[in-house]
Amino acid sequence: MVKNNRLTEAEYQVNFSDIHPAYTNSNAAMVDANRCLFCYDAPCTKVCPTSIDVPKFIKQITTGNIKGSAHTIFNSNILGASCSKVCPVEKLCEGSCVFNLLDEAPIPIALLQRYSTEKAIAANWQLFTSKPSTGKKVAIVGAGPAGLSCAFNLSKEGVDVTIYEKESKAGGLMTYGIAAYKVTPESCEEEVNYILSIGGITIQYNTVLGKDITINELQTEYDAVFLAFGVGLARQLSVPGESLEGVVDAISFIYQLRSQGFSSVPVGDKVAVIGLGMTAIDAATQAKRLGAKEVSIVYRRTQDEMPCTQVELDIAKLDGCKIIWLAAPKEVLGVDGKVTQLVCNNMVLGEPDASGRRSPVATVETFTLDVDMVIKAAGQMPFDTLVSGSNLNNKSGKIAIEDKASTNLKGVFAGGDCVNGGKEVVDAVQAGKDGAKAILNFLF
Repeated sequence: MVKNNRLTEAEYQVNFSDIHPAYTNSNAAMVDANRCLFCYDAPCTKVCPTSIDVPKFIKQITTGNIKGSAHTIFNSNILGASCSKVCPVEKLCEGSCVFNLLDEAPIPIALLQRYSTEKAIAANWQLFTSKPSTGKKVAIVGAGPAGLSCAFNLSKEGVDVTIYEKESKAGGLMTYGIAAYKVTPESCEEEVNYILSIGGITIQYNTVLGKDITINELQTEYDAVFLAFGVGLARQLSVPGESLEGVVDAISFIYQLRSQGFSSVPVGDKVAVIGLGMTAIDAATQAKRLGAKEVSIVYRRTQDEMPCTQVELDIAKLDGCKIIWLAAPKEVLGVDGKVTQLVCNNMVLGEPDASGRRSPVATVETFTLDVDMVIKAAGQMPFDTLVSGSNLNNKSGKIAIEDKASTNLKGVFAGGDCVNGGKEVVDAVQAGKDGAKAILNFLF
């Protein structure tokens, strides 16, 4: 049965507590920081999409210069606090740490980054100042990681920025789309306020592109426009029974959990999650932590092709989620309009596609899962209608850009998920930096 309020408030707090707790004292951070070899031409820095000088910020920690450490991080990645909690560091900085070659644990770079950035935000250290206003005005659509990053880097140069955000809070994916045990809405709000404290940035909430404002209007009113509205449309399964009660998309499921609280989110006894990306993992683990008795993740390929990281997969397994490999939904069955079963095809991997990835092919064999809830997490789609209606060159709804940020419309730039279709938060931050650089070159 799908219902909310399955657990006590105390149980929710335990289930959704910080999955990677911060240091409880400075000595522990100092010990870890002093293990660093401070490599020349450090691989951890080279692999970071925002090029944070990792050896430098860790060295600053060892000398007690926490302000300097935070400045080093924020100068490359103003969302360094959030990224320290959600970045897939096992395939980025920590995965590139030379200690891996020595069969030793890598430096806990993310934890050290969190140590410095959270101290800066908590103390509201003003590490940056804006140049005097140049009189130039830029509109940004979307107050997510890409939009906030772009705004910060423009405001430092004296550009007045107005961000138009469709939600009632800023942060985008960080605030509404990531598991609550990784980042909290409160920490996201603190980070946004810290970014805004530099000055010169205004956010207009509850303002939707294509409804309340248009790109043409923004082009008329502002000297340049940066589009950073992300993606957010769930990919449909396109199978019979998809409209039955109890079939929901992962984006909406996580959004409700993040915006309305744990006890208000309905969850089933037996839940099936379709897909195995980061969003699928977040949906599955949170369903389990909300009180679901059984959670099965259905994925049409093998572990070798999974889009999530091994660390994320391990989280799901530790939470008791069952992984069903080489399976894809064929039909959703129900009684009285409510889902009761999920019929799946057994799959095999065929020949590699153009990207080299082997495509799954359905066999005639099927199996059936008894479920009362199905969560669709088979990927997200761009806002195709919105993009196409704005005369923007695009590739299946993803905005086409040149020179890292420029669109085909004069003075209109774009970055983040609305361009790449959905990558990591840290990639969006870098896209915002690229957008700011392109806009500054355009304006001056």
